[in-house]
Amino acid sequence: MSNVPIVGGISQLEGNERKEALELLDATLAQLATGDGPSFKALNVTSVTGQVVAGSLNTYEVQLDNGSEIKQGTVKIWSQPWLKENGTNIKIKFAGEDDELDQTW
Repeated sequence: MSNVPIVGGISQLEGNERKEALELLDATLAQLATGDGPSFKALNVTSVTGQVVAGSLNTYEVQLDNGSEIKQGTVKIWSQPWLKENGTNIKIKFAGEDDELDQTW
């Protein structure tokens, strides 16, 4: 079986791809905190998947620390770096909660 990614297909990220995805997670969480969004730090990332869909969509299963509590959640970052505006979207949903944070810049 080939390791060539399928456009639109979801794949578990490993090696350099995982490292780059984790750097993107940290940078995006830092950018979120500079605006009117909450401040989170990623602690334990248990899974990172990637998907090529008019940009790249990375999905993280992660523990996030907001300074007062640690919560398990899913973070989705959709990156379209060629766009000058609104090229990054982040969605954060915590386990057991209905609300989802959704911000674009």
